Amino acid sequence: MENPVIILGAQAVGTAALDAFQSNDVVIYCLLDDDAKLQNTELNDVPVMGNTDDKELLKLLGKKCEVFVATEDTASRRSLTNMLREEYEVAPVNAIHQRASVSPHAWLGHGNLIGPNAVVTSTAKLGDGCIVGANAVVDVKAEVGDFVQLGAGAILNAEVTVGELAFIGAGAVVVAGVKIGAKARIGAGSVVVADVPANQTVFGNPAQKV
Repeated sequence: MENPVIILGAQAVGTAALDAFQSNDVVIYCLLDDDAKLQNTELNDVPVMGNTDDKELLKLLGKKCEVFVATEDTASRRSLTNMLREEYEVAPVNAIHQRASVSPHAWLGHGNLIGPNAVVTSTAKLGDGCIVGANAVVDVKAEVGDFVQLGAGAILNAEVTVGELAFIGAGAVVVAGVKIGAKARIGAGSVVVADVPANQTVFGNPAQKV
């Protein structure tokens, strides 16, 4: 990546994104965060400057800077991504940790964060704005919708499909071929052996509706 990156968000997701970029020696221009307490501080020696909608800094996007959206709230990540596309005609870059393994035959959208030791295998598909935690696995022919979050160590086995805005907790296992609906939530450590409807929360081994 030739251009430096501006990261929108300087909390947990922003810290993970910063680590991913720095592991690849990518220059970070600054971080932006709406929390006034974080502004005018530093994170890993990178300055945290203004709000995430700072027009003076965002006008650098495109020719001079790339952008990554790393706010904590999924709805905020989606709205900021849409704003960047509509107002600045830019799409967020992917933040892939140097220790992650992403097959050249996987398909990735824009603005995904893939943590250390995560694996995205051949023919797997990620939409836009997904967070794949450290040591998580997305197996062959698995399809993950936009703005899905996979916690650390979560495993999506072959041919699993996950709808947009779903949340898969840390260490959860979704067995091969299972379908997870949009906005569904899978509790940490759960083993999912049957399809989960949209908007449903499940937990346990085997996972049951909460």
